Order: sequence, then structure tokens, then C-alpha cells
Amino acid sequence: MNRSIVKNGSRILLGAGLVFAGISHLSFARKAFKAQVPDWVPLKEEDTVLYSGIAEIALGTALVVAPKRHRGLTGKIAALFFAAVFPGNIAQYTHHRDAFGLDTDAKRFTRLWFQPLLIAWALKSTAQKRCP
Repeated sequence: MNRSIVKNGSRILLGAGLVFAGISHLSFARKAFKAQVPDWVPLKEEDTVLYSGIAEIALGTALVVAPKRHRGLTGKIAALFFAAVFPGNIAQYTHHRDAFGLDTDAKRFTRLWFQPLLIAWALKSTAQKRCP
């Protein structure tokens, strides 16, 4: 299969996943996302979940529709977003908060390893070829 087809498909799949996650922040999974908000965040849990949902929708849309020349930057911004929300995953683990079927410390700990994969996915699926 052509590498560019796989790369584009991967980028679009990640973007669609972000849009879906953002919509779930604003609707049916709002309570579960509140479990990931660290205690030190200066905003109300509700506001944090809503703002991060809007950011996910915007980032996901950008990943899908950004012109080719902007995809690298869009991927870097998405990777930074994934890094920025990682403390929420850590908080869910360290505070033993159940959400998204993560109802044991082992499951919550395993979830921590997926964030670096999302960062790599964002960067790899949007990487631009360098000119020689």
C-alpha cells in the first residue's frame, strides 16, 4: 500500500478520534472526563472539560482539513496538546479515580503508556518531508 495513503489515513483517523473525544467531552462522557482533571487546575472541573473538548474538536478538525503545508505544525500542536493533558491521566491514576472502564490501578497505569503513542502518532502522521 502507498505510504502516503497510510499516512493520510492515519492523520485523518487521529483527527476524527479527536473530534469524537471532543464531542464526548461536551455531551455523554462529561462526568468521566471530570475524573481526569487534576486538583491543581485553577478552573472548575466542568469548565476544564468543556474547554478541552472544544480544543479537541478544533485540533481534530485541523488535522483532517489543514492544507499540506500546515500539517507539520498542526501535528506538533496536537502532540503538545497530548502532552498537556497527560497530567490528567496521571491524576486519574494517583487519585484512584474510576472512569472509562479504568476501575483498577493496573488499568489506569496501563493507560499512561498510551499518551506517548498518541504524541508519536500526531507527529508521525503529519511529518513533512525535508528538502535535501
